[in-house]
Amino acid sequence: MVEYSKDLDRAFHALSDGTRRAILDRLARGPQSVSALAHPFDATLSAIHQHIQVLEASGLVDTEKVGRVRQCRISRKAVAQVEGWLRARRMLWEERFDALGAMLEEDGNA
Repeated sequence: MVEYSKDLDRAFHALSDGTRRAILDRLARGPQSVSALAHPFDATLSAIHQHIQVLEASGLVDTEKVGRVRQCRISRKAVAQVEGWLRARRMLWEERFDALGAMLEEDGNA
């Protein structure tokens, strides 16, 4: 049965971009400001802010304005949802490969 989820669609769309994945890698170390996230990239602060908006719309990142600084952090709930979807697919393929391996081993012993 195929499961469709708009949340997953938005998350995978956000993950399809290398800059956004790099931003998530940096946020995996802990919350950071938008300007701190923008520092290593060869992009304008505005461009990084747009990437963060996509990540926020996907649910993968939460932002909070603290004074004049916007802090970003990973949303564990959204990451867990993506991870759960991937884990289910991995388990399915592992079962299929195990069955194929058993079948090939049976044919080799016959």
